[in-house]
Amino acid sequence: MSTSIAADPSESIAPLTRRPLALSPSRAGDFKTCPLLYRYRAVDRLPEPPSAPAARGTLVHSVLEQMFGRPAAERTPELTAAAIGPAWERMAQEYPELNGLLPDDELAAWLSSAQDLVRTYFTLEDPRRFDPEACEFAVEIEVANAVPLRGFLDRLDLAPTGQLRVVDYKTGFSPDPDFEARALYQLKFYALMIYRLRGVVPAQLKLIYLADGMSLQYAPSESELLSFENGVVALWAAITSALETGNFPPRPSGMCRYCAHQSVCPEFGGTPPPYPGNPGAADSAVADPAVGGPAVDDPAVTRPVTADAAFDV
Repeated sequence: MSTSIAADPSESIAPLTRRPLALSPSRAGDFKTCPLLYRYRAVDRLPEPPSAPAARGTLVHSVLEQMFGRPAAERTPELTAAAIGPAWERMAQEYPELNGLLPDDELAAWLSSAQDLVRTYFTLEDPRRFDPEACEFAVEIEVANAVPLRGFLDRLDLAPTGQLRVVDYKTGFSPDPDFEARALYQLKFYALMIYRLRGVVPAQLKLIYLADGMSLQYAPSESELLSFENGVVALWAAITSALETGNFPPRPSGMCRYCAHQSVCPEFGGTPPPYPGNPGAADSAVADPAVGGPAVDDPAVTRPVTADAAFDV
């Protein structure tokens, strides 16, 4: 088993650097939703236009990360919401493609909506009461049979009891409880990575939905993570087979209406570009683009599953 932790380069809209293929929650979701979408994002790496909702998500993530860099007493709703404007100016300067993303007469309302998301965060947690162990960092690890996993964790908390909590922010709404399995998939993916990295099962995994102030907390077990690992291994085997054969069939669903690649999808009368071949382990890239894609946030339940008093903040 090999592992690494690095400063998180995601949650930005910079061009993706080419890295070996790996499995992340987003890419796993792509393949399960539509193998052809996985190919276009992970293998062909077709460009996707930035979107205002996803850019807002990146902005809010950035501001919440910066908040935890300030002394506890300065982690207030007022100071954090006020940081939205300056953070957006830095983003727009660093990524010129964001200029013109919104009409000038809509920008103020858009920034105000980002501030509202930040204020909602403070109704769910009091960041003055704890210091995260880490914010916005990348984890890369190989699990059973050299299956490469990659993920970007918004926050890792360490309780005084030594228990670990993984926290992920979502700037969208918490959807219908029927989508619980998809939300739990992401949580279990992160839990497995922490388990294999640290040798301990996280006591709590938490998704925070800022659009409606809901949260999902979940406490995994070791046996559950071992079973989940078997599923991840099987999924990677299916992806590996597709990479070798070039067979990535489209899978029509309601998500198609969000897809940026309809012009090259057979389901919409398009023709896929020639398959470039299995990119192998040396010249491919898998990362989670922060702008573009079918949805800003993964669906999840609207109620807590379980809670842990050690992290009752």
